[in-house]
Parts: sequence; C-alpha cells; structure tokens
Amino acid sequence: MSDRPFVQLVDVETEAIVVRGRVLLERNRFLQVCFNEETGTTAFALIEDEQRIRGVEYDDLRGEHVHSVNFPDQHRDIDPMTPEEVVEALADA
Repeated sequence: MSDRPFVQLVDVETEAIVVRGRVLLERNRFLQVCFNEETGTTAFALIEDEQRIRGVEYDDLRGEHVHSVNFPDQHRDIDPMTPEEVVEALADA
C-alpha cells in the first residue's frame, strides 16, 4: 500500500522482463505503470473512463516525455522525473 492519501490500492505483476502495475486512485481513476527491461521503456499513464488522459514515458528513442491532458497523443520533452514525482504530478491532473 502507499502512504499517499489519494492511493486506494496497488497491484503489481511480473512477467519475465516486464513489470506492470495498477494504482487505484480516487475519482474512479487509476495509474497504469509499465517497465520493460529489454527495451528500457518506462511508462506511467493516468487512465479515466478507459482512456489515457495524461502520461509520462521514457524510452531510448524519445527520452523522457509527457502526454498532456489536452493533447494525450502528442509528446513534449521534459526533464527526468523520479517515479514519486511522476505519481504526484499525474495524481494532481
């Protein structure tokens, strides 16, 4: 569990080189987290009504970037963030 008041439940599963997690939040939202060891990709996506409304990702091609609330399919480069900073930023969206 988390010490953050907006986190209701944390569920994590591992499959060989991929770790996936889901953090259930308030307001019927959840945070989907995925790390792929082979590709080096880390992705955080805030999901509401089964759609990504915001996301922060790192991959070797584009580096660290964000998908905003208004333009979730576009990438905007950002400075690196810790996982804790990503969760706080997405929870505030």
